Amino acid sequence: MRNFLAGGIYAILSEEHSLGRSNPDVCRELLDAGIKVVQYREKDKKSGAMYGECQLIREMTRQAGATFIINDHVDLAMMVDADGVHIGQEDLPPAAVRRLLGPGRIIGLSTHGPTQARAAQTSGVVDYLGVGPIFATKTKKDVCDPVGFEYLDYVVEHIPMPFVAIGGIKEHNLAEVRGRGAHMACLVTEIVGAQDIAGKVRSLLSIMKG
Repeated sequence: MRNFLAGGIYAILSEEHSLGRSNPDVCRELLDAGIKVVQYREKDKKSGAMYGECQLIREMTRQAGATFIINDHVDLAMMVDADGVHIGQEDLPPAAVRRLLGPGRIIGLSTHGPTQARAAQTSGVVDYLGVGPIFATKTKKDVCDPVGFEYLDYVVEHIPMPFVAIGGIKEHNLAEVRGRGAHMACLVTEIVGAQDIAGKVRSLLSIMKG
């Protein structure tokens, strides 16, 4: 969790938006540019293809001292020895995921309102929250309506847990998200869809450092 506590940019890989570049190739550029938290999120690939990619990414992130999170696929995270998983409200219950993963891995949970945040806090098994979507986003097909800054403000004031702000965040609105108290923010297409990934990451990290 040290990389979460340090704050910065949480990068999600998305080959669909990566201008023809593979997930491992994008991951290498992210790590070289200073990203310390990477999530693998692929919905439509075959299991064997995901396993092969995650093996490569696990080795790259380990060498870079970066945290590697896999979205949804608890089995895949265990097979490649990822640092943790990120799950949604309609995925496996966090307590069940913890029983599978054991105490040594990270569990992140997407939340969209105060009730969900409080439940995650009291569960005793969730390590960090996804807070959003702050703005409208088209990256995910099953995303809920944007929650805006009201929910982000609530988490900052009332939930003493690490969290990552997510959803429609771009370079032009990142400073406002940070100014509201988000020490870590997630961007997807803004990064993986950039022609110059390293340059984009440097700009974003500069904003997060204030």
